[in-house]
Amino acid sequence: MSNKKAVIGIGNTLRKDDGVGIVVLESLIRSHKKNGIDYFDLGSASFDLINRIQNYDAVLIIDAIKAELPVGELKIFELNSVNYPANISPGSTHDLDLRNVFEICKKLKIKTKIFIAGISVEDVSYGEELSDLLRPKVKNIIKRIDLFITTKLIIDR
Repeated sequence: MSNKKAVIGIGNTLRKDDGVGIVVLESLIRSHKKNGIDYFDLGSASFDLINRIQNYDAVLIIDAIKAELPVGELKIFELNSVNYPANISPGSTHDLDLRNVFEICKKLKIKTKIFIAGISVEDVSYGEELSDLLRPKVKNIIKRIDLFITTKLIIDR
């Protein structure tokens, strides 16, 4: 690895708020894309996520989370262990949830610095639109993630 960085969006766009990671990623690619960073839409990622992660020094994964937080609340944290903050769970509709992916990464001794941009969601039932509570908060979420990419992923690494 040679100071390679990536931003990865995860989510199922057919499960309402679960698709927020993809919605945010697509906006970042269209209007906030940074040079020197690779961007990936991994949808309902599973083992492909592990393959992508191991090729980078640092990655930011954008995904929906079930948390004891208001809908649309953004929490960005580093996963230097497989332990999630106590009040956050992956609540995944993916093949493997993020906790399982990171347990596998730990067992494989993958050294990538992994950051999670977890967005607290309300509704992961079937549907293609974000919930009424989440939708108006997406622009602010995108701005905050873009600032994180600029100040932490690019500059601090």
